[in-house]
Amino acid sequence: MTDRYIDGFFYGLFMDGDILHEQGVKPVNFRQGYVENFALRVGKRATLVPSVGARAYGMLIALTHPDLDRLYSAPGLVQYRLEAVLAQTLEGEATPALCYNLRRGPLPDEYDPDYAARLQRVLRKLGFPAEYIADVL
Repeated sequence: MTDRYIDGFFYGLFMDGDILHEQGVKPVNFRQGYVENFALRVGKRATLVPSVGARAYGMLIALTHPDLDRLYSAPGLVQYRLEAVLAQTLEGEATPALCYNLRRGPLPDEYDPDYAARLQRVLRKLGFPAEYIADVL
């Protein structure tokens, strides 16, 4: 039996299909989108934190459950927990998706400027709004 594909919402480096392929997964159906009432926070890695009125951009990407398990069992990612979110494509389609987040936002001393710069490069490559990219600090 073939594993079925499900939508995931990615907001960090895993938005980049090249990075996903390097991890040995086979993503399909890439779409730009966002989630409302979440804000992006950068520490050693990225996470989304609840924030009324905020919007976090990312990519909706279909993967299998084994692919998601492979990605989030890697060192440094096992503390991420699965959540259900309602994402919107930029075309306005509401899409339920799975999203991995940390249980708490990063502390100020956890900020990694190299990670933030890499994330900004990915966001630029994917064509996200310049003002959003500038806010990735």
